[in-house]
Amino acid sequence: MLREQLGFGGFRASLEVEASRAAEAAERDSGPRRDLTALQTFTVDPATARDFDDAVSAQREGDGARVWIHIADVAAHVRPGTPLDVEARRRANSTYVPGAVEPMLPHALSSDACSLAPGVDRLAVTAEIELGPGAEPRSARFYRSRIRSDARLDYEQLDAIFSGRARAPEPVAEPLAAARDVAAGLGEHRGVTSLDVESFEPEFRFDAKGNVTAARGVAQTESHRLIERLMILTNEQVAQLLESRRVPAIYRVHAQPDPARIERLLEQLDALGVPTPPLGQGLSPRSAGEMAAEASRMARREAKRRGHGREAYTSLVLRSLKQAAYSERNSGHAGLGSAAYTHFTSPIRRYPDLVVHRALLAALGEGEEAPRLKEARDVAADCSARERESAKIERGADDVCAAYLLERELGERGPQTRFEGEVSGVIRAGAFISFGGELGDVYEGMLPARRLPGERYELDRAEVALVGRGSGATVRLGDPIAVRVTGVEVGRGRVDLEPADG
Repeated sequence: MLREQLGFGGFRASLEVEASRAAEAAERDSGPRRDLTALQTFTVDPATARDFDDAVSAQREGDGARVWIHIADVAAHVRPGTPLDVEARRRANSTYVPGAVEPMLPHALSSDACSLAPGVDRLAVTAEIELGPGAEPRSARFYRSRIRSDARLDYEQLDAIFSGRARAPEPVAEPLAAARDVAAGLGEHRGVTSLDVESFEPEFRFDAKGNVTAARGVAQTESHRLIERLMILTNEQVAQLLESRRVPAIYRVHAQPDPARIERLLEQLDALGVPTPPLGQGLSPRSAGEMAAEASRMARREAKRRGHGREAYTSLVLRSLKQAAYSERNSGHAGLGSAAYTHFTSPIRRYPDLVVHRALLAALGEGEEAPRLKEARDVAADCSARERESAKIERGADDVCAAYLLERELGERGPQTRFEGEVSGVIRAGAFISFGGELGDVYEGMLPARRLPGERYELDRAEVALVGRGSGATVRLGDPIAVRVTGVEVGRGRVDLEPADG
């Protein structure tokens, strides 16, 4: 139902046929490749995933380790200028909404021939990275390969293994342990320069008729961090090679923040009683970025100490930063503390990654043609815009599904149900409240300022609280609050609230 509402229409029949033929041609014309099918390999993805872009192999070596990050060789299946390529460029990325996906590539490629499924040979581009003590990269090699995944793990399974509640599949137990050590070292190495923000992605469950029945916010756990850190490492190594070879490509860039915005962030956190790093004189953009990273760590620790405020403080930090985007010019990634960064590890679902694959393979003499600079510039701009459009669609779909679920919960528990929540945002008109119930913990609604009891409330100077004009009573970002629902507009994903007390 949601798929039809969003206008997801699939692919033309001719493209589906072309995708099947492309899969056959890629296997037939794969050319010389490194045979890594005997290397113990595993994937880690959400339980519902069908498109497996990346797989991992790892082993300990002396005082360090060696990791192999295998990425689906989409470039071998999607040739430049073909109708498949034109359509992938138009879509720019896969769009994921609860219970549905509008993929960048047809099913024959996205969830079949290109997907690194277990037990079948697949064409890949492998990054082989040697690391020393503390997971410091020593060398990196890239080449086309043929792999075979031995185990398909999901994040919950991997967390169960890490906690001792389950045993790792025997073929990959040792590689998994080695990869875990590497990821831990990478986290320590990166911790002082990158932002420390945690996101909770909503996960919805549906019944056989497609009705949403439950939802929860999925926290980033050790299993997520393991894969994330290995992918960041790989993306950095690819970006460094492309920059050193001066090959036209697409970089993922995140500019250093405006010093004035970071000064404002520290003022806002201070107004909330959140500890902040000392503010020096005359912040430069680079020192402002370092200040934002430290503030993010301090805010997260304070939210943990208080037991509330994580979402609100994270939102404050993120709003003080510039937006990441694609560019044909490398200017670094401030949020990751990286001097050179690109997107390479998800070519099934992101077109910039496919362009980067072509650029890398061209630099290595692996039979691809690098993009022209103008092409890289145009693709970067188009994909940045399309990424923002997809994010808006995905957020809206999440809101609609949450509203459906909330309406169902109110029907079961009664319209006067009391919900416990937190203030996640404030504007002059009122406060946004994140709250949870019995069926889901991903609800959000608007509490109008006019519904706050007793007096008129106004936004304070730091814009982090609504303050009563007479009493000085406050409704602050991160504060716990109890609410009742006064209205749900399911089609718009809109929820209106009132205080449950007073």
